[in-house]
Amino acid sequence: MDTVAVIADVHGVLPVLEEVLAQPEVRHADRVVVCGDHASGPQPAQVLDLLTSLDNVVLVRGNADRELVDIRRGLPCPYEISIWAAAQLTDDHVRLLDGLPHPVTLDVTGFGPVVFCHGTPRDDEEIVLVDTPLATWASVFADLPDAVRTVVCGHTHMPFVRLVDRRTVVNPGSIGMPYGGAGGHWALLRAGEVSLRRVDIDVDAAVASVVAGSTYPDRQEWADYYVRSQGSDAEALAAFTK
Repeated sequence: MDTVAVIADVHGVLPVLEEVLAQPEVRHADRVVVCGDHASGPQPAQVLDLLTSLDNVVLVRGNADRELVDIRRGLPCPYEISIWAAAQLTDDHVRLLDGLPHPVTLDVTGFGPVVFCHGTPRDDEEIVLVDTPLATWASVFADLPDAVRTVVCGHTHMPFVRLVDRRTVVNPGSIGMPYGGAGGHWALLRAGEVSLRRVDIDVDAAVASVVAGSTYPDRQEWADYYVRSQGSDAEALAAFTK
């Protein structure tokens, strides 16, 4: 395939997802890969229904996707919105999430085999950052075949591209809970080049759409914080580093 649009961490935010999917380069991509954490948020069923309606989408499992399945199986969870979101899903939604793969490898023109994951290829909850030391990256990638020279991950909600001992690592950023700036963040892989993109949104309209389209009791507060990106990248980095 020649072009892959990558998004991650939709977290049940439908209006921002719709804005990104409407971009011409996303609409016409050979594949749209979604690197995990699809539904844990205020509009979980609507987001899954939209994603599964696409004929070129590849869904990768994220840690929050596992958590929703676990909640439906009766396991405890500390996150109120995840408990609420799990209750909104149909049995078909739960089966979908339960069957998602992690990681996923696709051959992309100009890149060769590309690994798409959530946290890292070996663990959907492992945290790696733009400034993660090379020794840690070496451990993270120890089991990858040498032919894999590009890895795309999500989980930390902050976009970056960096080299790791001749491998390119990409994080497209977050759709539903961006840190450091509002909007829909995504990445494009085409002809051996990676470009990070951000879709400007009408933030007030997006917040209003989430509030109107959800029954989550704290949806206004949630949307005001996450859709407006009130959490900074510096705060997120400090929390993740701990």
